[in-house]
Amino acid sequence: MSADQQKPSGTVSGTVIAPRDAERKGNGGDRRVIGPGLAPLTMTVNGRAVAVHVDPGTTLVEVLRDTLQLTGTKIGCDRGACSACTVWLDDQPVASCMTLAFDARDRRVTTIEGLADGDTLHPVQQAFIDHDAMQCGFCTPGMVMSCAALVDRQPECTLDDVKAAVSGHLCRCGTYPNVFAATLAAARAVGTQRSPASTGPAIGGGA
Repeated sequence: MSADQQKPSGTVSGTVIAPRDAERKGNGGDRRVIGPGLAPLTMTVNGRAVAVHVDPGTTLVEVLRDTLQLTGTKIGCDRGACSACTVWLDDQPVASCMTLAFDARDRRVTTIEGLADGDTLHPVQQAFIDHDAMQCGFCTPGMVMSCAALVDRQPECTLDDVKAAVSGHLCRCGTYPNVFAATLAAARAVGTQRSPASTGPAIGGGA
C-alpha cells in the first residue's frame, strides 16, 4: 500500500492538531491540541446541527455511520481508492474514509440522505433510477454524490466532465455507461430549469 493510500495521518501519541483553528487564526495562531481521549465535535450534517464526542483519530465516515447512524454512506476499501464513501464537505466531494472527523468541525456535511429536497429526489438521484444506473447499489451513493456535485456546479457538463467526476469511483458491476447517461440527462434537466423562461411576443395592444 502506497503512502498516499494510508489512513489519515495527524494522530501522534493520541493527539491531533486542529487545522481549521490554525487556518482561522493565521500563521502562529491557535495550535490547540485535541485529545487524547474523546473530544467534543460540532458540525452541520444535512442541515442539522450535530454535537458529538469522538476520538480524535476517528474518520468522518465512522462518525456518520456508527455515531449518527447515517448508513447510506458506504465503506468499501477504507483507503480512499474506491470513493464509495463520498460525501460533500462544504459542497465539495470528499472521501469520508480519508477525512478525519475533526476536519469537518464547524463545517457543512451532506450525505446521500440529505441530497433530496423532502420527498423530491435530486435530479441525479431520479436520473439514476430512470436510466437504471445501478446493479448491486453499493457504489451508488458515492457515485450520486460526485455526479450531483458536478451537475449542480456545471449543468452544461460534457461526457468527458462526467467521466472525470467519477474517475475515482470503482463500480464492480460495470454500470458506467448508464451512470454517464443518467448524469447527462440530469444535467440537461437542471440546465432547463435554470434557463430564463422563454417569452413570446406580447399579445394585445395598448388602449
